[in-house]
Amino acid sequence: MISKLYEGAAQALADVPDGATVMIGGFGPAGQPLALIEALLAQGARDLVVVNNNAGNGDTGLAALLAAGRVRKIICSFPRQADSHVFDGLYRSGRIELELVPQGNLAERIRAGGAGIGAFYTPTGAGTQLAQGKETRMIDGREHVLEYALKADYALIQARAADRWGNLVYRKTARNFGPIMAAASRICVALVDEVVELGGLDPEVVVTPGLYVQRVVRARPAAKEAMR
Repeated sequence: MISKLYEGAAQALADVPDGATVMIGGFGPAGQPLALIEALLAQGARDLVVVNNNAGNGDTGLAALLAAGRVRKIICSFPRQADSHVFDGLYRSGRIELELVPQGNLAERIRAGGAGIGAFYTPTGAGTQLAQGKETRMIDGREHVLEYALKADYALIQARAADRWGNLVYRKTARNFGPIMAAASRICVALVDEVVELGGLDPEVVVTPGLYVQRVVRARPAAKEAMR
């Protein structure tokens, strides 16, 4: 019987090695798989490369992972916010690398990684510092920059519900980067609020097929409110 259910986040992330590339879903707190990030922090993997929309908020979640010195490099669109003091301190002291990517490019690079597309040309960033050192080409009279796909060893995402095969549905904007990160990773770990029986999800609303999900973790009751 195929079942991708894991007893807990610690078990699902026990094999993350040092140096892994990890995609983490979420647009700020919305859709952030907090319990998975906390489990990764407890697990102890170091020298990580993290792909995320931003560089952490406050002192919890991704910010806590950064503060613990576990992340070597972050690839994101919004590294600075009012509460990004952890990242600010690390970056200013030269203790973390940053690859700044416009949000549309970030989403498309992740999508390309999942679709098997090696690279693509985009006008976004052309003529700016973000294009320095990159290949460019004129297309229809407009300069385009070559951007390479992003792939990951692990993706940590959040969904509303799953079945034991890993089919996922999401709650509104908490979906954000989850579907494309699942496709672009070797191992996708999904934190879900509810696990239903096979056939309990309407196939018309399944966003991420179980093909892209290797591990499912049911959120503990205390964590459910944070997922809403």
